[in-house]
This record gives sequence, structure tokens and C-alpha cells, in this order.
Amino acid sequence: MKKLAFFDIDGTLFRSSLFVELVNELIDRKVFPSASKKDFETEYNTWIHRQGSYEDYVDAMVRTFRKNIKGVHYGEVADISRFIAENRGHKVYRYTRDLITSLKKEGYILVAVSQSPKTILDEFCTQYNFDKVYGRIYEIGPQDRFTGVVTDEHWIENKANIIKRVLDSDPDFTLKESIAVGDTEGDIPLLETVEQAICFNPNQSLYNHAKRMNWKVVVERKDVIYEL
Repeated sequence: MKKLAFFDIDGTLFRSSLFVELVNELIDRKVFPSASKKDFETEYNTWIHRQGSYEDYVDAMVRTFRKNIKGVHYGEVADISRFIAENRGHKVYRYTRDLITSLKKEGYILVAVSQSPKTILDEFCTQYNFDKVYGRIYEIGPQDRFTGVVTDEHWIENKANIIKRVLDSDPDFTLKESIAVGDTEGDIPLLETVEQAICFNPNQSLYNHAKRMNWKVVVERKDVIYEL
């Protein structure tokens, strides 16, 4: 049987957000209008000053992406995704990077599960030898241009759905000794389904839930890694 390890990516392996990097690069290269930054400026400022949540900031960026992606050629997004992965893909946490290496040697099937667009996830996750990658898939219409529609959104909205999809894809996959790593409350359905849940640099909501569930909590700060 093949053991499974599930990883959230943004803020869990990558020391930022692939989605945030992508949106900012699309604006900087004028694929999206420069004025688009104003659409999430308030949420960014309240987050950076510790007056608002990171989730609100990312949600505002998602709205900006959906508002502007319609009509953009797939090739432009693919090229920018490749650029980000090649130039910033090394910015990862040591704990999760080393855990991935160790699990791969033990024969685990590595599965990436993220709310970021699959286009940039594929570019990034290739570097870390993930076997399967699940992210938001944005529909491509005539002339290879995005329609603005997210396909099969119900699968990615609840990450537990992805586990079911993975298990259904191969009868040799098993949840015995399965592992999942996440950093926010959005990862709870994923963490609840596996045998070993690891909450890495969790936000307050996930940390509180982890303590109730007696899940492993790991924090990496500068060059120190410790368990809480």
C-alpha cells in the first residue's frame, strides 16, 4: 500500500503566498491594470499594521484576480508563474522542506493541496517532487484566454474532498500512517482526516483547535524550530 502525505503550500512550505506573488507580478507587468492594487490596498494595510486578518487580505486579492483574469491569455500567466517559481521558489521553510525530503525517501506519495491557481502550483511543486497537485483551476476558453470561471470549485473548497479524490484515483493508496500539514483553519478538514496532523506556524484559530485535538504544533522562527 502507498502511504500519503498532504501539504498545504502557501505559508506552510512557501514562505509567502504563490497567489499573492502572482497577482502582484500580473499588476507590475501591466497584465492587470495598475489601479488594481487599490482593490486590496485597505485590507493589505490593516493586515500589515496587525489590525486585520491575513485571510481578509487574500480574499480581497482573490476578488481582484477574478475581476481581471477574464480575457488574459493563458501563456502570459504560465510565463509569469514559471518566472516566480524559478526566481522565488527557493524561499521555503526548512522544517517542511526537510520533512518532504524525508517522507519522499520513505516512499510516501506527496500531495499538494492549495487554494492558489494550479498553473503556478504546478511550476512550484515540480521543484519539490510532489506526485499530485490540487489547486484552483480557472477555465480557459477560445484562443487560450481565461473566461474567469473556476471549474470544479467544490472540490477545492473543502480540502477533505481532495483526500477522497486521491483515494479514489488508486486502490493502493491508504490513509494508514497518513500525514497532513497545514497552517490555517481552512486546513482543518484535511488535518482531521489523516492519522498524523501537523499544524505548522498556525494562525490563532488553527492553534486553538489543535490544542483541543492534541495535534502536533510546530513553529519555525528565523533559524529555530520548536514544538508547542
